[in-house]
Amino acid sequence: MHVDLITLYLLAIGTLLASSGMTLWESRTHPKRSKELKILAAGYATLAIGCVAALFRRGLPGSTGSALSNLVIVSGYLLILHGVALLNRRQYRTGSIVMLGMLALAWAVAGTRWQGIMWDYVSSIPIVVACGMTSLELLRNDSMKSLQSRYIAVVVSGVHALFYAFRAFILPWLAMTYGRDIPTVVGKITMYEGVLYSVILPMTLLTLVREEAHGQLLRESQTDYLTGLGNRRWFFEQGARVLRDSDASRPVSLLAFDLDHFKTINDRYGHETGDQVLKSFGEVARGALGPDAILSRIGGEEFAALLPGHDGLRARETGEALLRRFAETVSYRTDGAGIQATVSIGLAHSESEATTLADLLAAADQALYSAKSLGGNRLELARSASGGQSPDQSVGRRDRSAV
Repeated sequence: MHVDLITLYLLAIGTLLASSGMTLWESRTHPKRSKELKILAAGYATLAIGCVAALFRRGLPGSTGSALSNLVIVSGYLLILHGVALLNRRQYRTGSIVMLGMLALAWAVAGTRWQGIMWDYVSSIPIVVACGMTSLELLRNDSMKSLQSRYIAVVVSGVHALFYAFRAFILPWLAMTYGRDIPTVVGKITMYEGVLYSVILPMTLLTLVREEAHGQLLRESQTDYLTGLGNRRWFFEQGARVLRDSDASRPVSLLAFDLDHFKTINDRYGHETGDQVLKSFGEVARGALGPDAILSRIGGEEFAALLPGHDGLRARETGEALLRRFAETVSYRTDGAGIQATVSIGLAHSESEATTLADLLAAADQALYSAKSLGGNRLELARSASGGQSPDQSVGRRDRSAV
């Protein structure tokens, strides 16, 4: 089926305007990315305006129509680059202004005499740069590296850049070798490729923003809002995965934590002070346990940490270090009174594949209750999960809480 060039222009204009409208509408439902989406919508609309100007460029005297339409089209690509860069908290305002200024100067120097060369070849160079940088910005966006649609957008923008690089650097040689019919054929192919670009890239970038929003909602549903640690649901999901993937040669330990006299702190000094104690424990625990720990606030003043690859001795040393650090560094003053918070810890470990997370947590809780009954601010080992070690091997101190 034969499709003339005007039909392709109209098709590209229609898809770009539709993409602009959809992206602008989407900005209302993604307030965190509203600015980026509005800029992308402006970019698609500007490309559409540039295509309209290209249709009527011969109606203006000299090279004015071609220069104007080319500048508008390049502005559209630069807006898309700017929108994508903002997703990565970057921007190209100065570079974009410089590029447009250089392009306008090139058109002024070329004039009517070199109008054909500018339109067929040289005008493609800024598009190569803009699309290539768009692809690079998507690759550099570490916050979206886990999103599959990012790679589709990288490929689409990269292929578009390569296509225009072909127009700028290979097509002139082909035209000299095989005649002037080649640029005409490539012009139609350019419009076909442009229509695909105007559909695929906007839809992919919308999908990217939606995936990011979905991932953010998922993280929020698995995160304790106060401490920033994982919540109970996340702990059991991740813990079950760790135990499922562990083998008999890789031990796993679990630490159960309970802040000592926390209700007294809340009642005497208020919930704001209690919240600060919880936040501080989360920070201390995160630093003491390391990045591999599955650390969570499982309720109230209760926390738990699953330590993959930690045998009983190593887990005990880690728990002791946390115990000391929290007791020594956490201190508050309210109305001139000093508050020193401490924590009790129960430790359970297993080298058996058959051990479940519920079993480990129950054993650690049992040891934790023992630590609390002995005055708190101590670590107790669970007999059932530690091979029958006695409480005499526990680490204990007198409760130093001054509440």
